Amino acid sequence: MSLGTPDAPTYAAVRRFLAEFLSDPRVIETPRLLWLPILYGPILTFRPAKSARAYAKIWDYERGESPLRTYARSQCEKLSEAFGDELTVAWAFRYGNPSIAAGLHELQKAGCERIILFALYPQYSATTTASTFDKAFECLGKMRWQPAVHTVARYCDDPDYIAALADSAKTSLDTLDWKPEKILMSYHSIPQAYFDKGDPYPCHCRKTSRLFQEAAGYNVDEIVTSFQSRVGPAQWVSPYTDKMVDQLAADGIKKLAVMAPAFSADCLETLEELNMELREQFMKAGGTLFHYIPCLNDSARSMDMLEKVVRRDATGWI
Repeated sequence: MSLGTPDAPTYAAVRRFLAEFLSDPRVIETPRLLWLPILYGPILTFRPAKSARAYAKIWDYERGESPLRTYARSQCEKLSEAFGDELTVAWAFRYGNPSIAAGLHELQKAGCERIILFALYPQYSATTTASTFDKAFECLGKMRWQPAVHTVARYCDDPDYIAALADSAKTSLDTLDWKPEKILMSYHSIPQAYFDKGDPYPCHCRKTSRLFQEAAGYNVDEIVTSFQSRVGPAQWVSPYTDKMVDQLAADGIKKLAVMAPAFSADCLETLEELNMELREQFMKAGGTLFHYIPCLNDSARSMDMLEKVVRRDATGWI
């Protein structure tokens, strides 16, 4: 299970997607009486148009879908092939289609009596992992006959995940005829208040960066951790990616590589926000060379890692 994507890069489709996403109380903790009028007023009036334009930049018009949907389907197919008759694999999005309810019903129809819920967020957060499990258990709560359920909650420090990140970065950087002075590891941020209340996500992110630095053989000062995609005036977990890029350029950094370890597949936040917007910002700030290291996506190394995570986490079930 992963976050999800609109069905089309249009105002109406993006509005439906954002309405479901931003009405999730795990994502926005503001009391409903205060938040919903704001959401269904100015936010869902103006934001869908802006987001639709961003999705249009990355949309695969030949397939008629976003890259995230392509990768999510492929991840499911390749994981299913890897497990063969051992496991039946279905895929779903927390928001949008295919829904988690559809995925659970698919497994139930296949006769599955034990179900592993795998949220493809390496670093746990209540806003992503917990929300995904909430929806799954909400759907299960409507079933008269329920399967046994096991959850894979995080894998931010799994040795195979860290090795996959290191291998992926090396493979991508080996295609260049230049060496970056810094590697910026950008993670999706969460409101600072959520962290203050006990959400461990920023700690998991920093742990991933540290383990990556050690596994890939970089010096401590070559790896920079930052957080992207903040929204609104409230304080979010920092340092902010856009501010960090300006600071790096001001410090004289000319060659920068960026990767997004919190995303299991490339999506709007990586392809448009990082590889387009951040690239342009760095160049305008004085940078000369910028390289985006793709997410693990459905690569052979990624699929091998996901299979091993499931096998280890579900010991005794397979």
